[in-house]
Formats: sequence, structure tokens, C-alpha cells
Amino acid sequence: MVKSQKNIEVQGVVTEALPNAMFRVKLSDGKIILCHLAGKMRIYRIKVMPGDKVRVQMTPYDETKGRIIYRIG
Repeated sequence: MVKSQKNIEVQGVVTEALPNAMFRVKLSDGKIILCHLAGKMRIYRIKVMPGDKVRVQMTPYDETKGRIIYRIG
């Protein structure tokens, strides 16, 4: 049995860089969540620094964690 999982994409700003490619991101609605880098961003060595705008993918099951999938600038 396969459930269709709808991922939510939101934009935010990186506020803090943590070890192991983890980041604290402040979303556009004011929430602060914990995020990790997506695999393609690690493979292509895309650097993410505090202050960068990013696109975050979240699941509806846990809205305190996310995955950074795109760096806007």
C-alpha cells in the first residue's frame, strides 16, 4: 500500500549554521525549523550561509523539520 505524500514547499531565511549540514531556518510565517541539505546540494557542493534565502520542503506529518532543496541567494 503506497500513500501519496504531499510535500509542502515554503521559503525562508537561514538564521544559523549547525554541524553536519544542518541549519535553522526562519520561515516566511515566522516559524523557526531545523533543516538539513538535500542530497543533490551536497553532491554539487552548494554552499549555504546564514542570511541566504532558501526553498524548504516539508512533510505534513512533522512541521518542525525540513529539507533545503534550493538556495535563492
